Amino acid sequence: MNESIVEIDVHNMSLYQAKIAIDSKLRRSKGAYRLRVIHGYHGGTVLRDAIRRDYARHPQVKRIELGLNMGETDLVLREW
Repeated sequence: MNESIVEIDVHNMSLYQAKIAIDSKLRRSKGAYRLRVIHGYHGGTVLRDAIRRDYARHPQVKRIELGLNMGETDLVLREW
């Protein structure tokens, strides 16, 4: 993929399914500098909290950025 911002929607997924999907997207996101994870927040914060906690320590993620939309989390990626 050559887009600079890649999006993935993990609404209605379990935490396990969401992590598998995000990990897969990270592997295929060559050339991207940002992965926008759309997790929602009206159904609870389990996905949001786990994504922000677990991917803050991921080797491919430089930092986590929070936007104005509480249902999204941006993973700013390292250059490889």
